[in-house]
Amino acid sequence: MTGIRVPLLVGVLFLLAACSSVGSLGIVTKSTADPASILKSGRTYQELGPAEGQACRFFIIAIVPFGDSTFSTAVERALAEKGGDALINVTTSSSLYGFIPVYNILSFTCTTVKGIAVKFQ
Repeated sequence: MTGIRVPLLVGVLFLLAACSSVGSLGIVTKSTADPASILKSGRTYQELGPAEGQACRFFIIAIVPFGDSTFSTAVERALAEKGGDALINVTTSSSLYGFIPVYNILSFTCTTVKGIAVKFQ
């Protein structure tokens, strides 16, 4: 019984693969905003609370992509959740997952952002 566990574990690890990266930012605004003018004007803001957004893109057989995993999409989803104008103290992560990675049958990448949503006054 124990002789079959090691090959089974190696087989499962062969079928799955993943990679992830993490970073942090001070402030992120909507893509339509002008962050330089907001910062220069010294506008006050109201904290709306923690917000999180995720955007994913899928690949079938490595040639058929669908979805949107861009950073801006994840930010827009996080801000839509709270009705905010920007995120502060932002943490972002990007992950790539593959199933049967040798043949690239199915893989997907997701971008996640977490931060505190704010509304400018």
